[in-house]
Parts: sequence; structure tokens; C-alpha cells
Amino acid sequence: MEWSFQDGLPIWQQLYEILRREIAIGGYAPGSKMPTVRELAAQAGVNPNTMQRALSQLESDNLVITNRTAGRTVTEDREILENVRRELARHQVQTYLQQMALLGYTAGEAAQLLIQEKEETP
Repeated sequence: MEWSFQDGLPIWQQLYEILRREIAIGGYAPGSKMPTVRELAAQAGVNPNTMQRALSQLESDNLVITNRTAGRTVTEDREILENVRRELARHQVQTYLQQMALLGYTAGEAAQLLIQEKEETP
């Protein structure tokens, strides 16, 4: 997992997005134990309080469940996970369509280019 940060957005929100994406794509399997706050903070090179804030948001979104004795685990609710995956995919599609519109392509033309690219790529 790559921990790269950009200016203009709070670090905790960027951590939240990185972890959210990792959970959605199975980087952390459903039901698996999450690393501790300190372990994640050390991996990312951030303050543990910053990481805690990101994890709290994941918990609010029901992606992570906290158990006092077992630590944090990833939700096993497949519907929640699929909804996050779909939301992330929609965002990518919207970004693609916006960029293609800047190049003068309609949504239909942009979709056709995707199909053509897929057919040409082995």
C-alpha cells in the first residue's frame, strides 16, 4: 500500500481514503484484524492521533468494527463493501468523463473509446 499525500486535503482524510480503498479491494480481507493504530501510523509516517481519526471515520462508516479485546476488524458485510467499491468506481468514471469532455468528447464517444481500447489490448 502506498502512503503518498497531497497538499490541500487534511492528512487524516487522505489516510481514510487510502484505507477505505484497501478495504474495498480486499487488501484487508473481510473479517480480518486490522493493524494497530501505532503500526499503521508508523507505516504511513504519521502521528498516531492522525491515524486514529481516519480509523474512527472508517468505524463510523461501518467498514471497521472495534472490539475492546480483539482490536479492530474489517466488516464482513459484503453489501457495505460492494457499495464502497461501486462508489469508488463511479468516482473514477466521473473523473474519466470529465477529462474526456475537456478534450471535446461526449460521454458516448468516451465510452466507445474505452470499448475500442479494450478490444485492442490483449
